[in-house]
Amino acid sequence: ASSNNATGVTGIDWNAKLLPVRVLGKCGGSTSDIIDGIYWAAGLPVSGVPTNNNPAKVINMSLGGEGACSSFEQAAIDAAVAAGSTIVVAAGNETVDVSRSSPANCNNVIAVAATDWNGQIGVYSNTGNGIDIAAPGGDTFTDTNNNPINGGVLSTYNNGTQAANQDVYARSIGTSMAAPHVAGVVSLMLARNSSLTPAQIERTLKSSARAFPTYGNHFDCTT
Repeated sequence: ASSNNATGVTGIDWNAKLLPVRVLGKCGGSTSDIIDGIYWAAGLPVSGVPTNNNPAKVINMSLGGEGACSSFEQAAIDAAVAAGSTIVVAAGNETVDVSRSSPANCNNVIAVAATDWNGQIGVYSNTGNGIDIAAPGGDTFTDTNNNPINGGVLSTYNNGTQAANQDVYARSIGTSMAAPHVAGVVSLMLARNSSLTPAQIERTLKSSARAFPTYGNHFDCTT
C-alpha cells in the first residue's frame, strides 16, 4: 500500500508509521492478550516483554465480541488514553446496539460504525447512542441485472495458508474496515497538531462530520 506509485491502494495517511501488535491468531485469542496489547502499544509496561519505546499515538482495534466492557479492558483503555493514545474501535457487524459489543462499548474509545458506498449506515453495522462516528465499510449489492457486486473496501492481504506467500489485493466489508479510516484521519490530525489530546480529537471528529444522506436507493443517480 505504498502511495503515489499508480498501483493498488494507499492508506488515509501516506506518511504514517505503523506499529503492528498481534493479539489474535488463526483460532482466536483471549481478552487478556488484547488488554496487554493495549498497554504495550501505548508504551506502558507489560510483564515479561520489553517496553515499547515507540508508543502509538492512535490505536486501531478492528476486533471485538459480544459482552460488557470488563473492568480490566476499561482500565487498560483509560491508562492508554491517559498516556496520550487515541483508541479507535470497530463497532461490530451484528446489527445490534453497540452497547452489546466490547470493546466498542467501553468508555474513552471512538466507536466506529460503517457506511455503505452510498453513504448510508451499512445494513450489517452495529448502531446506537454509543456510536461516535461512521466511516466507509463497504457493502454487497446487486446491479440493474441483479448480478451481485462486492462493494467492499479494497485492501492488502497475503494469500498464504500456512506461511507468508504472495501479497494480493482483496475486498472486505465491515466495521473493521471502517475503523482504520478514522484511525488514519486521527493520524493526519496529529501530523498537523501533535499536541491534540484524545478528547480534543474525538470532539473535532464529531463536530466536523456530516449527517447521513437522505436520498433513496443505490441507483438513484439523480440525487
